[in-house]
Amino acid sequence: MVSIAALNSATSDQLVQGLSAEDGARVLAALDLASAAYGDKTCSSGQSAFEFAVGVASTLAFLRIDAETRIAGLMFEATLLDPSQAPNIEPRFGPAVAELVSGVRQLIRLRELTQTQPSGTPGRGKNAAQQAVAQVETLRKMLLAMASDMRVVLVRLASCVTTLRYFADIKRFDEVTHSYGRETLDLYAPLANRLGIWQLKWELEDLSFRFIEPDAYKRIAKMLEEKRMMREGFVSSSITRLQNELNSAGIKAEVFGRPKHIYSIWSKMRGKELDFTELYDVRAFRVIVDDVKTCYTVLGVVHNIWTPIPKEFDDYISRPKPNGYRSLHTVVTADDGRPLEVQIRTQEMHNFAEYGVAAHWRYKEEGGSNFQGQKYDEKIAWLRQLLAWKSDVADTVVGQEEVQREWVEKLKSASLDDRIFVLTPQARVLELPVGATPIDFAYHLHSDVGHRCRGARVDGIMVPLNTALKNGQTCEIITAKGAPGTAGPSRDWLNPEYTVATRTRSKIRAWFHAIDQQETLSHGRAMVEKSLQREGKTAVNLEALANKLGFAKVDDLFISVGKEEFSLRHVEQALHDTGEPVEVEDAVVLGKSRASSVEQGAKSGVLVVGTDGLMTQLAKCCKPAPPDSIVGFVTRGKGVSIHRATCKNFAEMRAKAPERVIVTEWGRAVNETVYPVGIFVLAGDRQGLLRDISEIFSREKLNVIGVNTQSAKGQARMTFTAEIGSTAQLQKALSAIAEVSGVLEARRS
Repeated sequence: MVSIAALNSATSDQLVQGLSAEDGARVLAALDLASAAYGDKTCSSGQSAFEFAVGVASTLAFLRIDAETRIAGLMFEATLLDPSQAPNIEPRFGPAVAELVSGVRQLIRLRELTQTQPSGTPGRGKNAAQQAVAQVETLRKMLLAMASDMRVVLVRLASCVTTLRYFADIKRFDEVTHSYGRETLDLYAPLANRLGIWQLKWELEDLSFRFIEPDAYKRIAKMLEEKRMMREGFVSSSITRLQNELNSAGIKAEVFGRPKHIYSIWSKMRGKELDFTELYDVRAFRVIVDDVKTCYTVLGVVHNIWTPIPKEFDDYISRPKPNGYRSLHTVVTADDGRPLEVQIRTQEMHNFAEYGVAAHWRYKEEGGSNFQGQKYDEKIAWLRQLLAWKSDVADTVVGQEEVQREWVEKLKSASLDDRIFVLTPQARVLELPVGATPIDFAYHLHSDVGHRCRGARVDGIMVPLNTALKNGQTCEIITAKGAPGTAGPSRDWLNPEYTVATRTRSKIRAWFHAIDQQETLSHGRAMVEKSLQREGKTAVNLEALANKLGFAKVDDLFISVGKEEFSLRHVEQALHDTGEPVEVEDAVVLGKSRASSVEQGAKSGVLVVGTDGLMTQLAKCCKPAPPDSIVGFVTRGKGVSIHRATCKNFAEMRAKAPERVIVTEWGRAVNETVYPVGIFVLAGDRQGLLRDISEIFSREKLNVIGVNTQSAKGQARMTFTAEIGSTAQLQKALSAIAEVSGVLEARRS
């Protein structure tokens, strides 16, 4: 058993580095309790549990993390080895440590769950490799979202690097270490990169690479080691030389080396298909200045000292990278004849590259591709700023508990809480909005799964479909039996308590739209087929008929007819193939003019005041009828034309020849004499409209002797000529026509 006594003083000092005396005492007390709790127990990796805990805490101390996080790093493994220890954490170390330990255990549970289940089926229409990459990215987001306190992620990263160090020390190379290395390289190293924890990022990558590609690792390590002292010495002397030149020129600048790690070298060699000797940035350093103008001044100094290599200069200040990254990059030939890379930027550019919303990490991982997800990137940038701020002020605020508490509270509140991550039974992770329900989950899996959803189990327990899901839960959808498309959603699912995702509601609405469209199509088909039967044209080619009527497909014709947007009169017209509009229903309303009509020579009953025996005729432009106010106009050869007093034609004639106007009035009414009048009807075009209006004429005993109809843009304009005995009879008919469905206007014309 490893005891505290076995720990050297350097290790003990490291565990409490940067802490106040009080916090340091708490960490050492926790160390004493950890020693007793672990005893001779070992981790799943085979490492002594106590040594593992000390390694985790030491790594956290190196990152200048607070005392609570270091204590959690010491104790979380104890609760994994013996779950009965979990309730003892809070009484001994307080609620803050208990919450951290619980959070770490949750992330460990997630790892076990996703590794012991099959990988899941790739999404339809996607390449399997792309689906795998997307799943890893979703897992990274899930790790951050599940950690309500970001310090939990730091503990998890520290535990990863501790385990990898142990594997490296014992030189273990097998399937276990390969799998662990792959998981770390895919999942945890990118997290460290995004959070800006460079110390762990480089080590996690190099150690993982060591177990994934041991031969390549050894080859590059050997090449680096062969001339490491010479390389580091040269970079150091080059920095000193440049710094002296800048000081002489009165330029204020910070110059520092930029070490290249084994995995980074291998990635560049593979990505650009270069040999180790062709890498220009194995030897490199960076210059930070105050403003853009000074960047170019420093560039001139660098090119004056060393000879620039043609085509190896990149001006990312005037032409930034797609992610917003700005800097000057140049490669020069150093004094020994070998390349040396120099990067020049302002402090603002440096901060933007390290912490900005430009998401330098994503550019590196995705090769500079465009991306969405700005809110996520902003939160990552915020976390990086918090971690960097803690590192910057650590040396100056040791013992200032107020600042320490402020940092901890900000870190706890910076979790990615606008999304949740839920697992399928096959351990596939789905990213959903906060408040998502099993219905949202089902539609995210596939539209057909959503349509057929009838129930759900969350972590093995049946729940209502409006249950809000939580991070890390496993959801199983129960679907209706039968072939796809035989079951459908409920309209209630459109309510906010059942679905929160816009995508889900769109798919539900699309389902009902498709159903309504099918019903409309069936209704329109029945109407067209009935019309064809009535016309005796059942053998007609429907596709040709639809094309003749201006439709691309026959289904489009059926839908338009079903929605009453297209009148069947046009179908009947096309069947008759006449050039003029044909109203097949006109025979229902048209009749012969009566013998008692003035149209057929019946006496009009018009008296010309002061004159007897003059021939009179009723004007066809306004069709007067008793008791309209009338006037006469003496024509040439056709007697007196009788107009309504309000007739526009009469007004024009009177203006030209007022002497030909003559006073007229109605005389005694002649029994059964009828007068032709014009009736104008404006209505929405539909099947059966003319028939409905004809029924009113029939009911009011009005004889229709003329019909003219026109249909355009869904509206019908109808002009009727009807024979009436009086305007009172006409007004009664107009009132009845105005009540017909779809009629917008009915008046005397």
